[in-house]
Amino acid sequence: MQKREQGKSGGAAGGNAAPPPKRGRPFGSTAASIASASAADSVAPSTLLGPSLQIHNSFSVEQNNKRIVLALQSGLKSELTWALNTLTLLSFKEKDDMRKDACLAKIPGLLDALLQIIDDWRDIALPKELRKGQRTRTLGANSVITGFGNEYEALGSIALLPQSGLGSGSAAEISGQKNTSKRRRSEWWLDEDGLFNLDDEGRAEKQQCAVAASNIIRNFSFMPENEIAMAQHRHCLETVFQCIEDHIVEDEELVTNAIETIVNLAPLLDLRIFSSPKPSYIKITEKRAVQAIMGMLGSQVKAWHCAAAEFLGRMIINPDNEPLLLPFVPQIYKRLVDILSLQAFDAQAAAIGALYNLVDVNMDCRLKLASDRWAVDRILKVIKTPHPVPEVCRKAAMIIEHLASDPQNRTSLLAYENTFAEILFSDGRHSDTFARILFELTSKPNNKIAAARGIWGM
Repeated sequence: MQKREQGKSGGAAGGNAAPPPKRGRPFGSTAASIASASAADSVAPSTLLGPSLQIHNSFSVEQNNKRIVLALQSGLKSELTWALNTLTLLSFKEKDDMRKDACLAKIPGLLDALLQIIDDWRDIALPKELRKGQRTRTLGANSVITGFGNEYEALGSIALLPQSGLGSGSAAEISGQKNTSKRRRSEWWLDEDGLFNLDDEGRAEKQQCAVAASNIIRNFSFMPENEIAMAQHRHCLETVFQCIEDHIVEDEELVTNAIETIVNLAPLLDLRIFSSPKPSYIKITEKRAVQAIMGMLGSQVKAWHCAAAEFLGRMIINPDNEPLLLPFVPQIYKRLVDILSLQAFDAQAAAIGALYNLVDVNMDCRLKLASDRWAVDRILKVIKTPHPVPEVCRKAAMIIEHLASDPQNRTSLLAYENTFAEILFSDGRHSDTFARILFELTSKPNNKIAAARGIWGM
């Protein structure tokens, strides 16, 4: 699949860039970024999605909302370009901007129209020759040939006789298999790419439109008035999670926009929506959604695994999502400990935030984290370095306090009591926390050896 080498559309973070601060104005909307974008206009106008567009302050989306939706649904290049450029500009609002027209909930059908653009691109993004279709395994039942490959496809032209001893249902199974073969032959024409196949230029335009639509959805997710509508929109979540699931072959900017969108929606997101009676466009299950996030967590792209860690940290505190995430907790905390070893401050902050919520709600994570060879050392390193954000250091200290509150962790944590005492007397910001940690470790020893090693004496 072709990867976009054109200039990034305004405000979308690159594959190697850190995710922007949540609830703030998206990155790329400052005066310096606008000036650099204007300079890029004059240098390489062909790399942009369309011509530059200025929207007057009197432009009212309420009067033009139907036109915007129809333009997105039309598929016409000029109308599509106008609608995407308009929505892109409207979705970037200054903090003091009084414009309220960019609320997604006020425009019926807008989100579905944007999602359809992304779905249209994903339908042609991967060539059909590389797709792995679903096949029904017959395992040689009621057939002359037995195998696990494509042999069963040849059985449609073979007259099969029911074998003795297979019961009365064998004839029905044979007729069902023949009907399946007939349906497969009748769908050969529909399996083609279509009468009007796209060339490379057409595919590139489709890809640009899909990325622009995902960028608009991402920008809308930063607005609190859009959160509820987007978090309860099953088609939106299915499309976003499918982009994340295919992050290896999908456009990097499209994946980045998708992961940042769900991070913004995480506090209101309930994974049970994928098994709800709401209409489904893409068959995404709760397990596939969590596996998609786990794939992003294991990614080497910093922006992706940082966003995945932040998303998991927000999701685990929801009691409805906790049972779906518990089977993956051993993999989650091990990866978070690996991220703590990175020198990037934003990666450390994301890992600390996720671990802070994990140890708060899951006892198994507390036990395994305390016994991990590198976990406590790396958490202490964040405190002693220290991390430039004081809140990250505070959460790191609270993680150790959560570990010390469990009696089964006292033996393993007593090996660090000298380090705890050093931080207690040298850093006044965390002295209260580490005083409580030492009190937990030494005041209620569970054996005589632990009592003898207490620094306060017993």
